[in-house]
Amino acid sequence: MPERPPAEIIDPLYYEQRGYPHAAWTHLRAHEPVSWWEPPGMPPFWAITRHADIQQISREPERFLNSPMLAIFPREQFDPENFPLRAMTKMDPPEHGEYRGLTSHWFTARSVERWRPAIEEIVDERLTLAAERGDVDFVTEVAAAVSIFVIAQILGIPRADWQQLFRWTNQTMGATDPEFQSGAESARHGSLPVEAIKGDEESYWASVKETESEALRQQFEYFSHLIASRRRDPADDVTSLLARARLRGAPLPDWELLSYVIVLMIAGNDTTRNAMSGGLLALVEHPAALARLRQEPALLPLAVEEMLRWTSPVVQFCRTPAVDVEIRRTKVRAGQTLCLFYPSGNRDESVFDQPFEFRIDRRPNPHLAFGVGEHFCLGAHLARLELTVLFARLLKRLESIELRGPIARLRSSFVGGIRHLPIRLRLR
Repeated sequence: MPERPPAEIIDPLYYEQRGYPHAAWTHLRAHEPVSWWEPPGMPPFWAITRHADIQQISREPERFLNSPMLAIFPREQFDPENFPLRAMTKMDPPEHGEYRGLTSHWFTARSVERWRPAIEEIVDERLTLAAERGDVDFVTEVAAAVSIFVIAQILGIPRADWQQLFRWTNQTMGATDPEFQSGAESARHGSLPVEAIKGDEESYWASVKETESEALRQQFEYFSHLIASRRRDPADDVTSLLARARLRGAPLPDWELLSYVIVLMIAGNDTTRNAMSGGLLALVEHPAALARLRQEPALLPLAVEEMLRWTSPVVQFCRTPAVDVEIRRTKVRAGQTLCLFYPSGNRDESVFDQPFEFRIDRRPNPHLAFGVGEHFCLGAHLARLELTVLFARLLKRLESIELRGPIARLRSSFVGGIRHLPIRLRLR
């Protein structure tokens, strides 16, 4: 067997500097699709890299549990036994279904259609502002603004607070990135050098913890006030729904209610923003695909699915076997951690023809960007709508687009994000 690649599959610094470790995943799919890893400073885990295995594990929630390990993080960042939020992503049946059912009717394909006019309005507004400026950061000035607008509307958050939501999301999901750390000395578009982290790891991880803790404290305080307001004066939004919801005959406990709203806020704008940014970058890097899509706008639904496969905004989630199992003739003991690498599954040669080609007409496209099974993304229909509206409006007005500087990626092996995407945009 060829030599196994280094532990770049889980190294946040690698993701920031070089993007997804597709060469390593390709090697593992071919030679060691179920492989044991003991990365320094992180919990040990089995890496699951094949599409079929990710599907099978995700569709057996009684056998492969979501708790206790949500995802693989550095030990200094997260303690799985003391996770700060009571999140659905860590729940197992039947509890998960009960909590998901509280809001699922808000996120059906039919329900989210009512947001189309509002999404079109905010997209047009942001594109017009971008066109007036010419040179813009697509992440902060377009993608983030659109995704935050949508989830803020659904949660009933005033427009004056949208920028605060953007900051909280960055600090919660990207606390390992010095740009988002509280009091970080890094420049606006820079990052703390790798050498600096290695030379002062204690200070670095203290900053990570401080950033996460303070961001969560502020979110708990903010949403406590919002929930109290909705209990007094309900509105047509998800916060009001949850504030009045009853589970097994009783209201949701405060911590669980706050966790529910915060997770919806973070998940509702972070991953969609990353899919938008990654989707645009894919079109810019594949000019023939962009030209064809402009000529054949009817391909947009297929193109959106290919953007989701190509970008795979969520890198990994974990499952824990409740009993001893065997996966591809590899024995896995109960209680050991399985790490499901979705971008690897989305490049599986046994499922996708020419998986490293960006094909806007790819069909079928059984990608794993939204997960599989019980934990399939609650907001998948909403995310698809946002992506479709954004690219439909953009392509209709587009005259030219080009990169105008280096891309800055998020320092994270949990979500695959782009922090900054400088472009020059000309629109009709």
